[in-house]
Amino acid sequence: MPTAFVLINAEIGSEEEILKSLTGVEGVDEAYIVYGVYDIVAKVKAESMDKLKDIVTWRIRRLNKVRSSLTMIVVEGT
Repeated sequence: MPTAFVLINAEIGSEEEILKSLTGVEGVDEAYIVYGVYDIVAKVKAESMDKLKDIVTWRIRRLNKVRSSLTMIVVEGT
């Protein structure tokens, strides 16, 4: 099952709003507000790479108040 971590930069003060929106996105397994260069980290799982791409491109990146994102596709895990 393809998995990715999506690092999200949010507009100032909108982190909780985006986190709440992420809970309604199909494929988002986990999401956290974090400190550092990025504001939110989301773990996304999908049935295929095409579905994963669609979730990130059309559902997450287009959420209101998301400024930018960086997607890291998992190659190997435990």
